[in-house]
Amino acid sequence: MTSKDTRIARVEAFPSSFPVKQGPTLGIGRAVKRDLVAVKVTTEGGLAGWGEAHHGRCPGAVGQIVNTTLRQLVTGMDATDVVGTWARIYQRQLGSHGMGAATALAMSGIDQALWDIRGKAVGWPLYRLLGGASKPIPAYAGGISLGYQEPAALVDEARTLVEAGYRAIKLRFGDTARRDIERLEAIRKAFPSITVMVDANTGYVLDDVRRVMPALEANDAAWLEEPFPAHDYRSYAAASRFGHVPLAAGENHYTRFEFNRVIEDGSISVLQPDLSKTGGITEALRIAAMASAYKLTINPHTSASGLNMSASIQFLCAIDNGGWFEADVARENPFRDELVERPDRLDATGCVRPTERPGLGVEVNEAFLRAHPVIEGPAYV
Repeated sequence: MTSKDTRIARVEAFPSSFPVKQGPTLGIGRAVKRDLVAVKVTTEGGLAGWGEAHHGRCPGAVGQIVNTTLRQLVTGMDATDVVGTWARIYQRQLGSHGMGAATALAMSGIDQALWDIRGKAVGWPLYRLLGGASKPIPAYAGGISLGYQEPAALVDEARTLVEAGYRAIKLRFGDTARRDIERLEAIRKAFPSITVMVDANTGYVLDDVRRVMPALEANDAAWLEEPFPAHDYRSYAAASRFGHVPLAAGENHYTRFEFNRVIEDGSISVLQPDLSKTGGITEALRIAAMASAYKLTINPHTSASGLNMSASIQFLCAIDNGGWFEADVARENPFRDELVERPDRLDATGCVRPTERPGLGVEVNEAFLRAHPVIEGPAYV
């Protein structure tokens, strides 16, 4: 295949949404819809790659960035030159008077699509292309699920997940410290041997963490995720001294330049970059390499579609400091179940494995995207 065959001919973003009938209530509100921005890149030789740009709760706007400025920047470049393409976007947009986080979201979808093309061009799955090997990746039940139910109802929901084979689940904190502790204690009493993570969705202040930390320790919580907004470094530093349960964050940190501070500060020890937010696979590899030097694991945040989840599994098989895979276990999620063939099937040990298909390992139902146009408006109320 010549370089002309791999030259980028077309870039197209597909903002898409669907309403949620029974969305859980989390620290950021009750879910009323789910959003997605799928990105398709096609070469002059006819190869098509797909990726996911996180919607940023404004999918139409993120899609427009892809379909205007970024499309113009990358069209004509060699699709196999992922580093060069990333650098061009960084130099012309992300790092120079651009839209910052919004550009990182948009470029993540393009970057994933280019890696999908590279894999398809040589017939290798992404993990192999990145130098990895197929292996079991431990999975936890997360995503947009396990919200602010009464403890008994939460235990019932968790039981279905444990019976489905999950050996780890993530609870939602950020309601009140008292009610959060009640839910954690109910889950631990019902399931004494499973791993339990908790995620506050930036809904806490320092006093909340001080109040819940003894209960987190007593109930052997694996981590406390995003108690504060990503930029609140001072609160993370203070909270890291309240106890021994690790603090987790990273889904709202963008590029290696922000992770550099996170790692050097030392307050956040569970790193969670999202391959659809932080700058794509190219940048996530750099973040993983930085973290490896500090003996820190990478536990990618899921954007909850089959595209992102497949990319995350492949990625975890290719790095030497991979941790947990986050599976979205929401009751309603056609972006997981209908957009692609579901990539996160559990084995008997509660682990997932990558597919062996080339690239990201999934085929996208383009007709599904066209049948689900974007719904403008807030995703949580």
